[in-house]
Amino acid sequence: MEPATRIVRYAAICAAALLLCTGLTTTASAETTTASADSATTGRDPLADQLDAYWTPARMEAALPVDPVKGKGAGTAETGASPAVDGPRPGEYIPPSRSFDGMPQAGTFFWTDATGTGRTCSGSVVRSPGHDLVLSAGHCLKGYAGTSPKRHLAFVPQYHDSLKPFGIFPVRTNGVYVPQQYYDLGEHAGADYDFAFAITEPNQDGTRLEDAVGGVRLLTGTGYYHAPVRMIGYPAGAEKPLECWSWTTRWDSDDPADPGTFPRIACDAFVGGTSGGPMLVPWPGGWAVVGVIGGYHTGGNTPQISYSAYFGTATEALYRAAVTGAPPAGPHLTSG
Repeated sequence: MEPATRIVRYAAICAAALLLCTGLTTTASAETTTASADSATTGRDPLADQLDAYWTPARMEAALPVDPVKGKGAGTAETGASPAVDGPRPGEYIPPSRSFDGMPQAGTFFWTDATGTGRTCSGSVVRSPGHDLVLSAGHCLKGYAGTSPKRHLAFVPQYHDSLKPFGIFPVRTNGVYVPQQYYDLGEHAGADYDFAFAITEPNQDGTRLEDAVGGVRLLTGTGYYHAPVRMIGYPAGAEKPLECWSWTTRWDSDDPADPGTFPRIACDAFVGGTSGGPMLVPWPGGWAVVGVIGGYHTGGNTPQISYSAYFGTATEALYRAAVTGAPPAGPHLTSG
């Protein structure tokens, strides 16, 4: 396909997307307003108050990405693998991204690692019976499943300009769900399972997450080809999130260290911190999520190309485990 044809195609997709978005945004906003008005509150949440005080603007701005390789062109030198392509193809059109104030259903996690360093990763609120579920990447949250300690771990929806417009939502103790296969196989061999869910507690006012901001629908088993796709992510240290309109295609891994088949998307400037950010498609009444930045090379080695683990039966099983309160998975303990 000639570059000019690609640009015309992309312009047509974006025009259609904007028309859809215009009609859907009003509906989504109305849903969020109604949900907020109708939500039952349980009084102030002391843990949320503590986290709100801890995560000052300075600490949030200083938080480092959990995925420093994303967008750095690092490759997989540690495995000796040398994949033919992980980045833009010759002549490929790369849709631009833009900074914006975000949307209520997308946000970012903040936590401190074992050294006390602030960390961050992106996520999105998915509809659930408990109105409390956030979707992200497995490599973002794998350190918090099972009995792992929470270290100031919380989710801030529509974070921008150091603001918490809907408050801060603590992540429940033992409330992080990562597939057991991801622990067993590791980030590279287990790239097909690079997704996770986190169950949140109410914010400072006692309001549940989905009641405060609404949620997007989780779609599984829908294939690799989607258009238009709106991808959102939070670059670490940036004042605002990024969004980009593009489309997803199928990528069959040529790297034996990262086997599998993944949705692939071209969007500029998605670097460290954007992992876990949603790939959204218009859906009646709002949005649906078909992927998150992660998977192949934990989301891609260049800022122009990102990937997602495919959402299929394993994703459905993990969602069911989270919403039913099943014990979360965790690393198998080894002796010796």
